[in-house]
Amino acid sequence: MSDILLLEQSEHGIATVTLNRPEVMNALNSALREALVQLLQQLAKDSRVRVLVLRGANQTFCAGLDLKELSTHGLPPSGPHNDPVAALVAMPCPTIAAVQGVAVTGGLELALACDMVLASSSARFADTHVRMGVLPGWGLSQKLSRLVGQARAMELSMSGNFMGAAQAERWGLVNRCVPDDTLDEQTFALAKDIATAPPEMAQAYKRLIGDGYKLPMGEALVLEQQRSQAWARQLSAASLSDSSSAVRLRARQQD
Repeated sequence: MSDILLLEQSEHGIATVTLNRPEVMNALNSALREALVQLLQQLAKDSRVRVLVLRGANQTFCAGLDLKELSTHGLPPSGPHNDPVAALVAMPCPTIAAVQGVAVTGGLELALACDMVLASSSARFADTHVRMGVLPGWGLSQKLSRLVGQARAMELSMSGNFMGAAQAERWGLVNRCVPDDTLDEQTFALAKDIATAPPEMAQAYKRLIGDGYKLPMGEALVLEQQRSQAWARQLSAASLSDSSSAVRLRARQQD
């Protein structure tokens, strides 16, 4: 494992990937992008991985593309070998971004490529594509408006201003804004909750949400019905009874 990426795997099926270039706020140079794609592709094939957590070293998530490298070599062509956003989207298991410090431009795109985003209260977000004179190529121009609405996406992207975590939560950019000293605890508590669900069920539901989100509502509802009926055909009364008992027990434990 390259030292620009750290990997921890727990007995719960949680794989934690840490961007590890703290001297440049975990900026994405060519080597880090390619290493991250390779690692994500490996983890996608690992049946033991039930949840992926993406974070940054030294209390910073990611400052975006490496500006020093860009000023020397220009903007490299993006493809399957160096597009970490595509690799994140392709992960079969649920993914969580744990954001501390800054998530700027490419770093923001990385965070939003995850299925869920938890942010520490001091985290800050920005889209500086306009300021840099670069059009996004990892989906931000389309995803941001679908998350927060067109007018708010315009404000964030056209101004290039930084947004605090509390406002990001109000706008729906992140799932939760949590105290700085509880981010790891809350992230891994959520990851453990997800990891206890049947992995084949979590992955099938993730695919259904993702595939349906790309469609108009009417077509998405048809897709849901088709997959629901196909899934139901493989279920038995005994398996449903076992699942029902497990759900009731978990509900009592959460009272």
